[in-house]
Amino acid sequence: MSTARTARTAAHPATPTAPGDGGRVPGAVPLDIALLTVAIAGVSLSAPLAAATAAPALAIAFWRNAMAVGALTPFALWRHRGELRGMGRRAVLLSAGAGALLAVHFGTWLPSLHMTSVASSTALVTTTPIWTALLLRLRGHRPPALAWLGMGLAILGVVILTGVDLSASPRALLGDALALLGGMAAAGYVLLGAEVRRSVSTTAYAYVCYATTSVLLLVTCLVAGAELGGYSGSTWLRLVALMVTAQLLGHTLINRVVKGLGPSVTSTAILLETPGAALIAALWLGQLPSVAAYPALAVILGGLALVIMADGKSRTDGPRAGSGVS
Repeated sequence: MSTARTARTAAHPATPTAPGDGGRVPGAVPLDIALLTVAIAGVSLSAPLAAATAAPALAIAFWRNAMAVGALTPFALWRHRGELRGMGRRAVLLSAGAGALLAVHFGTWLPSLHMTSVASSTALVTTTPIWTALLLRLRGHRPPALAWLGMGLAILGVVILTGVDLSASPRALLGDALALLGGMAAAGYVLLGAEVRRSVSTTAYAYVCYATTSVLLLVTCLVAGAELGGYSGSTWLRLVALMVTAQLLGHTLINRVVKGLGPSVTSTAILLETPGAALIAALWLGQLPSVAAYPALAVILGGLALVIMADGKSRTDGPRAGSGVS
């Protein structure tokens, strides 16, 4: 085991990185941005597909993860069996922790859509970049002012697109709180994934993560009494499509690129899911986006560009005194 660990170290020499930045790899950015584009397209299908699927929200969350585990099993046990066995206690615990946070994300955000307005739920759950930056700050990494400006601008774009519709009714306020918790959980999920991906492949990490999420969501469904079967053939086809697009092409590719792009850029880019879902809904469901969708998309892209510029500048400048980089 020590020999394999030494070989991995020699193959991937360490570079100075901020704590929790995912071990960004120089030269990986162009490919990672292309893969991230595919990932955003995948997760953008999540809301339209979920809305068109006649199944309980918690059951949808369970099946998309459980089916993903089934799809990954042949690759994980055939090509990554040795890696899974040698992951180490820390990597397994961090992967399981990420899976638990992903379960919290799905288990809070999807039900919130039925308790508060979609606009309010979307605006609150997409606060993920703020929580990501705050968690990084607690770990000693200081995002530059340009990154904070970019994240704020991107979130403003989401607010322009969705609006702010916070209701005073107890049920709606609970839904708002659940959506906000879902955004916080997503930030922890991205950061833990970035940490594990320093030394673990995407397949091995995703396999442990999704398996943990599936088990926890299964228990939640059983406790809540959510029906896990008896669906029509079209519902099962939509669940499969949701697994392939939003889970495998979406979440799995996000876990793949977070190592090269870092959690700040990755979590900010996920904000593009909102206009992406609006576009898909317009083409598929005939729900034309509002006039505000176009300037909102421009604002989100502008904010993302600032975050990427700040990230590139921090790479060029390298570690600074007092930045928390050891």
